[in-house]
Amino acid sequence: MELPIRRLDAEARLPTAHHPGDAGLDLRANADVEVLPGERAMIPTGIAVAIPEGHAGLVLPRSGLASKRGLTLANSPGLIDAGYRGEVIVAVVNLDRSDPVDIARGDRIAQLVIVGLPAVEPMWAAELPDSRRGEGGFGSTGSA
Repeated sequence: MELPIRRLDAEARLPTAHHPGDAGLDLRANADVEVLPGERAMIPTGIAVAIPEGHAGLVLPRSGLASKRGLTLANSPGLIDAGYRGEVIVAVVNLDRSDPVDIARGDRIAQLVIVGLPAVEPMWAAELPDSRRGEGGFGSTGSA
């Protein structure tokens, strides 16, 4: 599937998979940003994308940034609808309690995953079909 991507800045880099077969395309920062402990920041990527109809773009954290530096996404996953044509901006949060996270222009900051969506038609129902799980919510499947 082709994924049209428009450069909004001449130096913006095309999102690419780091390894053949990777699900995520690396999104890169298009600005230098310091994210202080406990703070959020909106990081521009310098690109806009045309997600094909019937699909969505999910913006996911990079595991290394999250586990090593405490930087994750404030709205994980971020959602890019097929009709959106504005700049892809990554909302990050620094969960580290003491150290700022410095992001340099060109750093890989998140991943873009394109997923297919079934057509759904919401409708009211007086009853829902039974399931094995039933109404069990948070923590209902046992301990970690």
